[in-house]
Amino acid sequence: MSVLEMWNPATAKKMGELKEAKKEDVEQAMAEAREAFTSWKEMPLAERLRFIKRLREEIVEQAPELAKKIAQDTGKVELEALMSDILPTVSTLKYYEKKAASILKTKQVPTPVTLIGRRSRVEYRPMGVVAVISPWNYPFMLSVIPVVSAMIAGNAVLFKPSEISPLTGQVIEELFSSLSLPKGVFRVLHGGKETGHHLVDAGPDKIFFTGSAATGRKIMAAAAEKLIPVDLELGGKDPMVVFADADLDRAVNGALWGAFTNAGQTCMAVERVYVESSVYDSFVQKVKEKTDQLRVGQPDDADIGSMTSPQQMEIVESHLKDATEKGARILCGGKRLNGETLHFEPTVLVDVDHSMKIMRDETFGPVLPIMPFSSEEEAVQLANETPYGLNASVWSKDREKAGRVAARINSGNVCVNDVMIGIANPHLPYGGNKDSGIGRYHGPEGLLTFVHPTSVLTHPGKKRRELNWFPYHPDQFKALRSLLHLLYGRRPLQGLKGLPKLTKEFFRSE
Repeated sequence: MSVLEMWNPATAKKMGELKEAKKEDVEQAMAEAREAFTSWKEMPLAERLRFIKRLREEIVEQAPELAKKIAQDTGKVELEALMSDILPTVSTLKYYEKKAASILKTKQVPTPVTLIGRRSRVEYRPMGVVAVISPWNYPFMLSVIPVVSAMIAGNAVLFKPSEISPLTGQVIEELFSSLSLPKGVFRVLHGGKETGHHLVDAGPDKIFFTGSAATGRKIMAAAAEKLIPVDLELGGKDPMVVFADADLDRAVNGALWGAFTNAGQTCMAVERVYVESSVYDSFVQKVKEKTDQLRVGQPDDADIGSMTSPQQMEIVESHLKDATEKGARILCGGKRLNGETLHFEPTVLVDVDHSMKIMRDETFGPVLPIMPFSSEEEAVQLANETPYGLNASVWSKDREKAGRVAARINSGNVCVNDVMIGIANPHLPYGGNKDSGIGRYHGPEGLLTFVHPTSVLTHPGKKRRELNWFPYHPDQFKALRSLLHLLYGRRPLQGLKGLPKLTKEFFRSE
């Protein structure tokens, strides 16, 4: 029997074990989910939402305990678990409780006059069984929101938590078990890469994956073999552009939180800062002073907790090594706190350029590289010089300039005089461009991504023949030519000349 070991990265203590799902477990779960889908999709939306309301209320009631367990699982500070994992989750659930009915309601749409007599509508039909594969950095929020979105839309869900944060997966499993959902509607499949392969091979009707671009490509390639649609929420190398007329103190505070929250393990973290040359030195000095004051330690009494993944820490160290070998200077931080836990000092880096991995590849750690720019054009060019496009921020008191620059940055999400916070607004769609992913969730898109928009056109059925049906008649071409002029041409009156033939053709009986 394969098991997952649960370790606290901030204490290096083992917390327990979980049984990994084998191939036969995945296949059985898929069979049960397909059976459950038949009745779940027919359940009135209001009834499905009652389950979600109970889930939201249970999360709120258990919030302190949940935050503690998430912190133990990931090493992040408990305040961040509450603020960045739990709060956005319940906010989004509340949003869908209010908006799902209008989002998923059948929409009547206009029917052109060429299809006179008919009525048209769009129905939003659930897809079937959705596979949700979630990451370890925000293992609660980035799991519960897509799972619940898929379920609200009428789908059954098979959920594989990250093997790096299995305790949170167990917590989610216990929360959903308390709802007494119909059997098969929701199932947790604990495990690593092999379990993920089995889940994709089982042929779900949709895959929602959050994680690295490298793994996202593999999942997309496997899904393509069966034409399974995928949503990919991937990584980022997000730029922060600071102009001389910005409120520097606010920008500095934003840079620190954007780079160091969750020990920098955030897909939309500030990973590159570009500062206008005239205020560059002042900005850097303020950043260093405030970084030196940050407390690194245990999740209940620090600003910054530990990193979560040993492999990720190795990437951070390799990026710093590459940068310093190419001329970068570390102003503060730059090393582990000890040899046992995964704490890493918040690090500020200067004298950087785009030849360095730390300015090109996703670092995903508590590192803040800062680089000067001399013009608006250069700032935009540097910001866009990346294969990623997840999040960005522009800082300036000049709203027109800030809006102009924000519009030129190729990113799925942009903040002005703020950082990363767009994901906290459930009304806004969230997702990336380029290597940062495919698809959107949150907002109306967060439900519509889990349904098939189905076009339905109806006719009363009383007329036995239509203008476009067989048998064709010699006057039919002239009648249609007149119709084109009448409805779509620049000389509509010319179409009136053929109106008698058009009317005769349209109403001609067999």
